[in-house]
Amino acid sequence: MKLLEGKVCIVTGAARGIGEAIAIKLAEHGANVAFTYVSESSADKAKAVEEKIAALGVKGKAYRSNAGKFEECESFVNDVLKEFGTVDVCVNNAGISKDNLLLRMTAEQWDDVMETNLKSVFNMTKQVIRPMMKAKSGSIINMSSIVGVRGNAGQSSYAASKAGIIGFTKSVAHELGSRNIRCNAIAPGFVETDMTHYLKDGSGADAFLAKIPLGRFGKGEEIANTTLYLASEMSAYVTGQVISVCGGLNI
Repeated sequence: MKLLEGKVCIVTGAARGIGEAIAIKLAEHGANVAFTYVSESSADKAKAVEEKIAALGVKGKAYRSNAGKFEECESFVNDVLKEFGTVDVCVNNAGISKDNLLLRMTAEQWDDVMETNLKSVFNMTKQVIRPMMKAKSGSIINMSSIVGVRGNAGQSSYAASKAGIIGFTKSVAHELGSRNIRCNAIAPGFVETDMTHYLKDGSGADAFLAKIPLGRFGKGEEIANTTLYLASEMSAYVTGQVISVCGGLNI
């Protein structure tokens, strides 16, 4: 059974990692997927994701767009509306980390993380709510982090950006619930991606894994499965929630 047959989904930052897994999972369930990548160096990877989506019998299109830039988001969503007709689901996944102790962190590092992780969520949500309000239906899914829930040394900028997403999510859920638009957040734990390879492969990996009750890192598909739930009518009465997918790290 396909849960998103004929729906149009946007996923930001989907040329690799969790974003790619989400885009593929939504396409597997019948969605047409528009997704973004930010740098020219990711163009080939984005093309490969396009081809994977097309092989599933639905439409997929990659757009080079920086979710941290308001004007680029406006242009991107307008292009999606012209190409796909509407937006049913928006997954705000784009994110970076520039970890450093606060004592050593520069203002530029802080601003870069805030723009990419937090401002991007405002930028994209601002653009998609109009077509969703017109349709009186929609699901917005924001990618937070377990670090945004519990904090982590050396990640004050990342934690602050991801905690901000949680507050934003709950506020949007209050604002748009009467229009049948849902807004939820996912807080992944440590998932096997390019951003976390240093934890998985580092000398302290065993000690780190010992803190996770399930004893392993998560997989992109496991985050994608939760995204599918929130995108579909299976979660029709769920809004304003933060779902931790972290192997028990947040117990």
